[in-house]
Amino acid sequence: MKIHGSVCALVTPFTSDGALDMAAFGRLLDFQIAGGTQAVVVAGSTGEAHMLEHDEYDRLLAFAVEHVAGRIPVIAGTGEAGTAKTLAATRRAHALGADAALVVAPYYVRPTQEGLRRHFLEVAEHGGLPVVLYNVPSRTSCDIAPDTTATLRDHPMIIGIKEARGDAERIQRTAELVRPDFVYLSGDDASGAQAMLAGAAGVISVVANLAPRVFRALCDAATAGDRAATARCDAALEPLVQALNCAPNPIAVKAGLPDLGLGTAVPRLPLVELEQGPAREQLRKALATLACLADAA
Repeated sequence: MKIHGSVCALVTPFTSDGALDMAAFGRLLDFQIAGGTQAVVVAGSTGEAHMLEHDEYDRLLAFAVEHVAGRIPVIAGTGEAGTAKTLAATRRAHALGADAALVVAPYYVRPTQEGLRRHFLEVAEHGGLPVVLYNVPSRTSCDIAPDTTATLRDHPMIIGIKEARGDAERIQRTAELVRPDFVYLSGDDASGAQAMLAGAAGVISVVANLAPRVFRALCDAATAGDRAATARCDAALEPLVQALNCAPNPIAVKAGLPDLGLGTAVPRLPLVELEQGPAREQLRKALATLACLADAA
């Protein structure tokens, strides 16, 4: 299985009293499919995975698998700080019908590169799902070095990496690891176009929650090497990318859900809603502009 193009890291909609909003989740999935999203991630960091109870995680993933019905891959976020817990989550995701596991580098515990290598190999060998490595040092305080990735890509069940470092050097070094059975997926909306032009197969995106059609156009242009069209799409999306940077993810992206009829802006503590004010207004303006662009297309 090859995951590519526009991949949405789905938010998890909650009702005003904090319960799972499965109706809104269904609307969000439909919105993504209609907008051309090519795969979805359930219960990643954008989906507030660490605020979900086990039964809620199971409900979300099972619902997504059934709702999507094979039209696009469903990737389950299964990464935990410990290897045994990550294995258990990956096996559960496999049993629930996920197509692949997105496995973040163990957070807080700060393993060595050898510890990372052994952790990911254990999950790949015994978790039951194809694994996409996930490197996001800003959240984990742990960086999967390109040399470690180069070793891990030899395992047949490790099919790619989501690299959220957007600096030019890391983009280039990660792009050099690409081969037919191992893909590079950017995990940074701001530098996603640059990464795809360098050889990334797509982006696992937060922005795509709110603008799937325009984001798909960006991915199509960039992976085809059309620099002019890529620049146009990237410029169109930049105001929304900037608006979402006003608060830690997924606070701001959830604030955009009500304007699109996709749910409430409610996150779970310790996250809180984006306050009314200039940041919310900036977000509304960016969404309105993108809606006009999408309609015109």
